[in-house]
Amino acid sequence: MSSVTKHITEYKLAKEILTRGHDILLDPRAQVMKTFTQHGTTTVFEHCVSVAKFSLLMAYYLERIFKIKVDRDSLVRAALLHDYFLYDWHDKTIPGHNIHGFTHPRTAMLNADRDFGLNAIEKDIISKHMFPLTFMPPRYRESVLVTLADKWCALCETFKVDVSSYIIYRVNCRIEMANNGLQDEGAAAEQAI
Repeated sequence: MSSVTKHITEYKLAKEILTRGHDILLDPRAQVMKTFTQHGTTTVFEHCVSVAKFSLLMAYYLERIFKIKVDRDSLVRAALLHDYFLYDWHDKTIPGHNIHGFTHPRTAMLNADRDFGLNAIEKDIISKHMFPLTFMPPRYRESVLVTLADKWCALCETFKVDVSSYIIYRVNCRIEMANNGLQDEGAAAEQAI
């Protein structure tokens, strides 16, 4: 059996996001994204988790069907940080708010590199996720996946189509448990093995 499971469940996607992105998800600096609205009533944090989910889902299918390898560590980390711009882009008093779509990828990449350290793939994913607004096309397959997932999630969030509430719930529960020094039963069982 290949490393890609036969059936991809929301639970498996949530577990992989938590495993590959735990350092980001548990960091108080990333938690600040919960204070900013992205699309509709969705926070930037929720949006980034959703983008990580759909990026991973597409990666599974690329690997399973087309046998194209994807750097899932870089994919998840950059998806979680692709909108790490740390300001309210709806605030009309912020200079340049009206060109946010063109400028926030660079801001997010610089912030993420400063706070979490990025590799070349992660930098490309974050800085080019708004293509074609960024003009330069994505260089890596992981960048293309996050770019596509970002567009899908933005569309769903704008039209209030719920596509990620379970994953967001699991991630927030795990963060809360970690902040309280607890482990979820699945993680405790895995560490016991």
